Amino acid sequence: MSLSKGLIAGLVTVLMLLMPALANADTLDTGDTAWILTSTALVLFMTLPGLALFYGGLVRTKNVLSVLMQCFMIACVVSIIWVLYGYSLSFGDGGEMNAWIGGLDNAFLANVTRDGLSGTLPESVFVMFQMTFAIITPALIIGGFAERMKFSAMLLFSVIWVSVVYFPVCHWVWGGGWLADMGLLDFAGGTVVHITAGVAAITTAMVMGNRNGFPTTPMMPHNMTMTVTGACMLWVGWFGFNGGSAVAANGDAGMAMLVTHVSAACGAFTWAVLEWLKYGKPSALGTVTGMVAGLGTITPASGFVGPLGGLAIGLSAGVVCFFATGFIKQTLKIDDSLDVFPVHGVGGILGTILAGVFVVVGLGGVGLAEGMTMGSQIGVQVTGVLVTVAFTAVVTFVILKMVDAVIGLRVTDEQETEGLDINQHDERGYIL
Repeated sequence: MSLSKGLIAGLVTVLMLLMPALANADTLDTGDTAWILTSTALVLFMTLPGLALFYGGLVRTKNVLSVLMQCFMIACVVSIIWVLYGYSLSFGDGGEMNAWIGGLDNAFLANVTRDGLSGTLPESVFVMFQMTFAIITPALIIGGFAERMKFSAMLLFSVIWVSVVYFPVCHWVWGGGWLADMGLLDFAGGTVVHITAGVAAITTAMVMGNRNGFPTTPMMPHNMTMTVTGACMLWVGWFGFNGGSAVAANGDAGMAMLVTHVSAACGAFTWAVLEWLKYGKPSALGTVTGMVAGLGTITPASGFVGPLGGLAIGLSAGVVCFFATGFIKQTLKIDDSLDVFPVHGVGGILGTILAGVFVVVGLGGVGLAEGMTMGSQIGVQVTGVLVTVAFTAVVTFVILKMVDAVIGLRVTDEQETEGLDINQHDERGYIL
């Protein structure tokens, strides 16, 4: 009897020693997998058709097809690049250079197998989920140069930009790079997606110059029904964007979805009220723009804050982005055609900084990391913002000058007057 008791005690001891290792081992979770599969479809849905319709309705009739084509082709080329080397550079081990960029050990997805896991997911699912983020980021930049960039220049610029701006910043923040080591809070892409896209858009607008006739000639959206439809798709798709960034079907995903919806509603309502007070009437364009501002601003904070944070961030997004839009176009007279920087860039900056405020437990957040104070966390957030802005602006400027020297960036004045649908694609968006 004593021998049996000894054997049982020994087995229990061995199991207790093995439990931490078993708990840390990658194990497939079908619930997590189902949620991230769904989120992947939602995020791709944001670009195709959401962003394509949203942007397509905002341009003039003669350029609608060109915008749809640009969104579609960016989805194609970025997907190919992601498989070739993008995933490896973003999430691979860069060895001695790992603080700055991943390696090429996983180029062509050489190590991604049917049974391979990334945490509780098949790695193939994680690869595809992150691919959709890489797709939408350069697609957002289209709004900064809409109606005046050559299609060939757009393709070349997008390929280079995603390779030398998006992949490194993604690695810094989500791939184990130096900003991750500092403790930067960016749950779903305030720095990686929105700041990089916003800064790249306004840099492109400044380098290329304004559209002919801007700002004296009215350039109204040609189809607000299309734009509002696209905006509705973006709102729904954003649940996958932010909720999926928990990379699990858990409380973080649930709270991210909740605060995402609240922030979008607050941003839209606040923008509409400001228009009502300033112009006497709220507009559909302003309301959906405020919604996007609320979504972009909550993105970096979505998994770290509670409902109070969602309310405050959405309200601040509506106010700050509303006035930023007027300042960029009316005061500075920069033709960021579809307001990418004042909505996504400013929203990403604001949300990244406010994540350091509303993360504290007393305000409904998940709590500061051990050893961090609100002041030190905000310092990290500001550092991440400044570095991302400076890096993106400088590298984007260099890329634009290179592309301009090789093939030229802008269509001719005659082509711009005619419209990009005909002279870039020999087609029309509408039968006139």
